[in-house]
Amino acid sequence: MARPALRIDAVLVQAVIAGALSFAHLHDLAAAAGQDGWKAWAYPISVDLLLVAAWRRLRSDGPSRLAWCWFVIALVASLGANVATAGLLDLTDVPAWLRILVAAWPALAFMGGTLLAHSATEQVPEPPAPAAPATEPNPEPVTETEPEPAPVPAADDTPALPAAEPAPASSVPAALVDHARKVADDHHARTGTPIDTDTLRARLGVPPQLADAIAAQLT
Repeated sequence: MARPALRIDAVLVQAVIAGALSFAHLHDLAAAAGQDGWKAWAYPISVDLLLVAAWRRLRSDGPSRLAWCWFVIALVASLGANVATAGLLDLTDVPAWLRILVAAWPALAFMGGTLLAHSATEQVPEPPAPAAPATEPNPEPVTETEPEPAPVPAADDTPALPAAEPAPASSVPAALVDHARKVADDHHARTGTPIDTDTLRARLGVPPQLADAIAAQLT
């Protein structure tokens, strides 16, 4: 079986070129900041390794504040070296603050690599699956029996209610009798005729039996 021919990937070639240029810029900046010899070559390796480690953490464990923080730090260091060596900075007279940043980079990169390698990943707990509802046997339909209507007695069988008897005169309160007398006197003064039982009941608002008993007291 013939082996497939090697194909040149344009993206891979572009990545190699960009990495080589960034590597050279970091080396030149470190050398200009006083890091000569092998130390100048170690700086671009440190920056690129921290950038790759943070990106790998993002790809494998998902987004996290720790990985994004160190990815941005390494990216700023790489871009800063590219911009600084593009003619905007005099490499023969590097400012003191840049020398301090270059000298402090090894400790910063060591701390970032250690945290990325040994810190626990923040796993988001998955929500528990909803429990399946318990199946119950189908209950037998319950037939409700309607209550039988009570028998209605015939018209002839209904006992006649006794006729209401007028309340005895002794059961009428004296205050009510006095008030009724005032009402009767007022009616006689206005009309010239004695008040009848119906008018007295309407004026006092009492039942007919009690009105009859009051009228008997007034006579």
